[in-house]
Amino acid sequence: MAGQLAMDSRRARFKGTPRLLCGPERRARQTAEMFGGDVEVVPALRDCDFGRWKGVPIDELRKSEPQMLQAWLDDPHSAPHGGESVMQLGERVAAWLTTLEATPGHIVAITHPFVIRAALTQALQAAAFNLIDVEPLSAIELRFNGCWRLRLIGAELEETH
Repeated sequence: MAGQLAMDSRRARFKGTPRLLCGPERRARQTAEMFGGDVEVVPALRDCDFGRWKGVPIDELRKSEPQMLQAWLDDPHSAPHGGESVMQLGERVAAWLTTLEATPGHIVAITHPFVIRAALTQALQAAAFNLIDVEPLSAIELRFNGCWRLRLIGAELEETH
């Protein structure tokens, strides 16, 4: 019962019946299931490929590879970990967003903070990738109507009687 209420609450945040998409990772699929309905796994929504840094805390990288970490943070083309650069991630997400421009309807994408940051960077046409923090279970809405627009979803205020 509590699980169904939580699912209904998440679904109610969005108008109509949105098409639900998610990244292929287990954590993304599990989160998407909390919204109920059919979930479509989209490879373009996969998390950034951190190469040999995958799973290594950033504090550990600050100690073990400070110059490489700083190069990666300063240069969006850099990928000292052997994985995907921020620029490559941005290009992947931009290509995916382009496919949505001709797709009518409401889409909810459940994905990872790096992918969300890349999408916001594309929508805002800004080089602010490292200035965006995305908390777990955040809700950020992007709409396309000739151009991408960002909508920050406000928290519902409780009525007091």
